[in-house]
Amino acid sequence: MATDPRDPKKPGETGTANGSSGQAKDWMPVKAGPGSKDFTPVKADRAGGMGDILLREKLVNMTQLHEAQQIQKEGENLGYTLAKLGYLEESQLISFLSRQYGVPSINLDECEITEDVVRLVPREVAERHVLMPIARQGSTLIVAMSDPGNIYAMDDIKFLTGLNVEAVVASETSIRKAIERYYGTTRHDETLKSLFDEIEGDQDVTVAGSDDVDMDELAKATEDAPVVRLVNMIMVDAVKRSASDIHIEAYEKDFRVRYRMDGVLYEIMRPPMRLRNAITSRIKIMSQLDIAERRLPQDGRIRLVLGRDKEVDFRVSVLPTLFGEKVVMRVLDKSALKLDLGAIGFEEVPLRNFREAIHQPWGMVLVTGPTGSGKSTTLYSALTELNTPSENISTAEDPVEMNIPGVNQVHVKEEIGLTFAAALRSFLRQDPDIIMVGEIRDFETAETAVKAALTGHLVLSTLHTNDAPSTINRLLNMGIEPFLLTASLILIMAQRLVRRICKECKEPVEVAPEVLMECGFSEEDAKTIQPMKGKGCRNCNETGYRGRTGIYEVMPCSDEIKEAILQGFSAMELKREAMRLGMLTLRGAGLAKIKSGQTTIEEVMRVTRAD
Repeated sequence: MATDPRDPKKPGETGTANGSSGQAKDWMPVKAGPGSKDFTPVKADRAGGMGDILLREKLVNMTQLHEAQQIQKEGENLGYTLAKLGYLEESQLISFLSRQYGVPSINLDECEITEDVVRLVPREVAERHVLMPIARQGSTLIVAMSDPGNIYAMDDIKFLTGLNVEAVVASETSIRKAIERYYGTTRHDETLKSLFDEIEGDQDVTVAGSDDVDMDELAKATEDAPVVRLVNMIMVDAVKRSASDIHIEAYEKDFRVRYRMDGVLYEIMRPPMRLRNAITSRIKIMSQLDIAERRLPQDGRIRLVLGRDKEVDFRVSVLPTLFGEKVVMRVLDKSALKLDLGAIGFEEVPLRNFREAIHQPWGMVLVTGPTGSGKSTTLYSALTELNTPSENISTAEDPVEMNIPGVNQVHVKEEIGLTFAAALRSFLRQDPDIIMVGEIRDFETAETAVKAALTGHLVLSTLHTNDAPSTINRLLNMGIEPFLLTASLILIMAQRLVRRICKECKEPVEVAPEVLMECGFSEEDAKTIQPMKGKGCRNCNETGYRGRTGIYEVMPCSDEIKEAILQGFSAMELKREAMRLGMLTLRGAGLAKIKSGQTTIEEVMRVTRAD
């Protein structure tokens, strides 16, 4: 008989004299199972199967069961299919399976599984049977399974490991997440090591580091299998890690690859120096760029197909530097993009003001902020909301980052004369209702956008300014007349992105009220709010942050603001007037995120200035 994994007498047992290893202490949180006072075993009717038992327990009805059976994929668990359809909560399913099979349930998010235990079961087996080894106690391996009744899986594990197998039940979602979490890192490191070993042993990929590069040799090197696999792995790994950019940089004695994740750059690897030209040229070939041109900047695109229905675009920029070409690839993962105004971080009142503005029949709405502050995502979200069969929408972008069905999108190419201003003038002859201009960079574009807004069109665009009020001065400095601005502007919004605290390792942090008051909190708030931080865990790569959210400064151009513009108010005076009228500044929006526990004080201080 295997040891009961819930036995409190042996929470930290790591093995016996036979050399077994692993720890069980970190997977102790379990729900009702055998031995619990709330445990009531359900006798499984093997003839009727899980569907009949779920019906008898009144967890689903006949219609729901039939629908799940119709779409259930081969080898997929019926209960999991019902959970995906929303007819059954995963927690209900886990509780049901725990009672049906007489095994405890477990929360894998609260487990810390050692590498020795993970290596006992190959990833392919874990994925095929949807299971995760979590601990070893003596000659017994404890395995989390989505289907504890799968005797074939248990036999496979017993044959592979030579150990007794004891099952606990966990949700299929959490098991797949754990497989990616633990096996992903191990396999990535092993693949990278073997790839570098292969490259070190392959002299055919050596490329000279001088400017006198043999193009024939370089072309051959870019088609070499290790180089191709390394470039592919870098791109796929960046997508898996939800990176927004890939930086491949050459220095005098160094060559490194960095990913920008949640707005911060992290070094990922240092490939051999002699591969720098081969790797750069491989990316240039994939982007359909000229590998012989190494003196001028070049821009291109790569489309990567992952799986059956996932496509990721990479916007490639190549820049000549002192010791070689630097490559930056912007990762445009459409599947990870949330084009929903209600889900990108707006506070309630600013969201209402912004929605009212974009639903006006004409006028101009401007979004401002530095590069990488999420302006494009905001505009795409607005266009998605406005995109109906009754509206004719045209956009001029440099480049087109995402294709939106139903929207006429134009890629600006200044080298052939297709500028923002030229595209705008053409749009006005195309009977548009809504126009989006990627960026207002000069007087010609600004003037054309203002005229479009004054002639019955809704115009959305961006500028590079630090906050909403300073946008007025920027447009005036471009040469736009104050009376034209006040007649066309509906709303100006500035935005920034801050990192979210990781939900898996979030914890309260003590901060003196005086420090909170210096940040901008009132004396009353400073005494009552509880700031949070992330401790760091596997889920967030030990950073304490996972994902980003926006903070927004929304300034509606009310009659009072328009009057202030006509009177020649400075940016600071406009800001004070807007705050008097209720505008939530960037710092104020950041403080609201701290108060709600979404981000940290350090993040808000990093991207905003005091009011």
